[in-house]
Amino acid sequence: MTRTFHVLIEQDEDGGYVGKVVELQGCLSQGDSLDELMANMKEAIELCLEVSS
Repeated sequence: MTRTFHVLIEQDEDGGYVGKVVELQGCLSQGDSLDELMANMKEAIELCLEVSS
């Protein structure tokens, strides 16, 4: 089953990125690049879904 989530992305003062999943309260991650952030977000979403089950 494929689900879609919306990720709000902000760039921090150090040039890195922080992402927050709108649909999953408390599901956050960060990365030095957008590619790293999105890989980390995928892992964070999987973990958030696992914990909420």
